Amino acid sequence: MNYKDWKLLLGPYHQAVEELKVKLKGIRTEYERENVHSPIEFVTGRVKPIPSILDKAKRKNIPFDKLEEEMQDIAGLRMMCQFTDEIPSVVEMLRKRKDFEVVEERDYISHKKESGYRSYHVVAKYPVQTAKGEKKILVEIQIRTLAMNFWATIEHSLNYKYGGIFPEDIQLRLLRAAEAAYRLDEEMSLIRGEIQEAQVIFSRKDSD
Repeated sequence: MNYKDWKLLLGPYHQAVEELKVKLKGIRTEYERENVHSPIEFVTGRVKPIPSILDKAKRKNIPFDKLEEEMQDIAGLRMMCQFTDEIPSVVEMLRKRKDFEVVEERDYISHKKESGYRSYHVVAKYPVQTAKGEKKILVEIQIRTLAMNFWATIEHSLNYKYGGIFPEDIQLRLLRAAEAAYRLDEEMSLIRGEIQEAQVIFSRKDSD
């Protein structure tokens, strides 16, 4: 495919990401207006770069004419939570939304990957309004804690460096780090009330 073909293919994905970032960030804003703790810390989004799409298509044996059907994460968003037990409530919010349809869920928190990866994935079909009419785009939304995201970001970088085949010592340290991140989330959950109370006090002081 040439540059023009890629631009036509990815245009609706960029539109979907930008629209959903605004909508999902809006949830946090609503909580803030009501002075209620938001389960959403922040939201990010991106369209997968072309080299990454090509690499994944090769690894997964996905033909180019099936990219839109079989590659679920060309458009990707991440919703960060402070605490693990906030993730189910965020997932439930997504299930109840009327502006897209949840078509698949993958729970890598209760069932972590062998690498140590933890996150909750929701795949949604989002309708984008284009000049040629409505186009439904597959979007992957990852919901995770800040600790999970730190680990996943580092693992992702190392994965590119080593081509997915980690040296044994690196693999062992990543597993240890994944468990340390999980224990951090557990410990923070135990003092959740204290943390939230402190954040409210700090927020009030900061706004004075």
